[in-house]
Amino acid sequence: MNRSKPIQGELLRLKEEIEQYAIDYGLTYYPVVFEVCNYDTICILAAQGGFPSRYPHWRFGMEYDQLSKGNIYGFQKIYELVINTDPCYAYLLSSNRIVDQKLVMAHVYGHADFFKNNAWFRTTDKRMMDVMANHGTKIRKYMNKYGQDRVEAFIDAVNSLENLLDVNVLFETAEVVRKREELERTAQEEELREDDDDVRSKVLRSYMKSKEKGEFSAEEVVVPNDKYDFKKIDENVKGTRDIMKFLMQNAPIEEWQSDIIGCLREEAYYFLPQRMTKIMNEGWASYWHSKIMTNNALKSSEIIDFADVHSGVMAMSPQSINPYKIGIELFRDIEHRWDTGKFGKEYLECTDMNKKESWDMKLGLGREKIFEVRKSHNDITFLDEYFTEEFCQRQQIFTYKFNPRTGRNEIETRDFKAIKAKLLQQLTNFGQPLIEIESSNYNNRGEMLLRHVHQGVDLDLSFAADTMKNIFMIWKRPVNIATVTEEKEYIYVYDGESFKPVKN
Repeated sequence: MNRSKPIQGELLRLKEEIEQYAIDYGLTYYPVVFEVCNYDTICILAAQGGFPSRYPHWRFGMEYDQLSKGNIYGFQKIYELVINTDPCYAYLLSSNRIVDQKLVMAHVYGHADFFKNNAWFRTTDKRMMDVMANHGTKIRKYMNKYGQDRVEAFIDAVNSLENLLDVNVLFETAEVVRKREELERTAQEEELREDDDDVRSKVLRSYMKSKEKGEFSAEEVVVPNDKYDFKKIDENVKGTRDIMKFLMQNAPIEEWQSDIIGCLREEAYYFLPQRMTKIMNEGWASYWHSKIMTNNALKSSEIIDFADVHSGVMAMSPQSINPYKIGIELFRDIEHRWDTGKFGKEYLECTDMNKKESWDMKLGLGREKIFEVRKSHNDITFLDEYFTEEFCQRQQIFTYKFNPRTGRNEIETRDFKAIKAKLLQQLTNFGQPLIEIESSNYNNRGEMLLRHVHQGVDLDLSFAADTMKNIFMIWKRPVNIATVTEEKEYIYVYDGESFKPVKN
């Protein structure tokens, strides 16, 4: 893909200026490479998660179509894209004004600092640009060999499972990461030397089976599909949340299918930290673009244009939370509280509202504190610890629900505890159901039993049925799921023909 080009001239000078401001404020990051492209190109990149080369699949075209039409009809505009790699690639829109480009550059340096320093990104593969391209090459080979429709149908099934992950995998030890990289290099070298496409190297097969397992033996155990020891597989499976990993290692599928699951799983884990830190990440980048622009980079003739763009980004919808707005305001609130000392036992136990309002111990710890918060939190812990009642009231946040009598959405409550609980509930597992494997040998017949970890919201059975159908396609045996409705447990099964409740 050669539709973007390096920045030069005035843009290069602006980049150097903005970067120096970022350094002066203490931001640290991997080298940032800016490229400029037109809107059609940036829509292509956005549709592919920011990467110029991905595996072929219809959903990327669908997302491109939506993004492109959104721009044509004025519903949305993409100002920039930034990718968490080393170096960190960022794409600028060629039609942006100079003030927009400065804002975007400052925003990008905020993202780059967050990518490098936040704990949840610690084990992210910074060579993902090459990894994505390699996955694309590998899947194209499978399409040529086994047929595009067959491979794409399998990818459709696997993609429906990309939220069935385990966040603990993000905390692999440094030794495991080192061994993984070493074995991956060996596998790539072996694959390049392999002339016969029908016979893949033993090292590559072993790597494919174990690269996400944390085990890197040179041995490979191949179990025939008709001789599965379901009892042995079931021994340590209870509580497993990484369903993609389980299927990759244990499902009775062909090697190329297992390899595709491994590729898509690796990509899903790459994007997982970004999903877990959306509010923090965008808030941090917005904080720094606002700080750099208003204190350093903004000319007097650009104030109105900057305010217009910034206010558009920060606008809060009555129906949903804007991560940019909540994030930046929370970081500002934390900075103010730690500058003035509005935290700790003495402040919390003060009952004099006038005294609390004018409270200022002049500690000046705010900047240090927000850097500390940026380092260790994700969205759930960020809001759980720093989303205070005063902040909620000041931002005028409330919950709402549909009133069938009036036919309108109406305010449900302004109670802080209820608002915070609902917000955290929406963020838990990204608002999606938490699913675990209860057994892979249910009823002693090799059936899979999943369990819905109920967290206050009932399981959507229509979505569950479609997902279980895709798991059945891979597991090739009935798939069951246990869930709770109105405090009573129900079990449903997909047996290859229909989705139905199991009679107790």
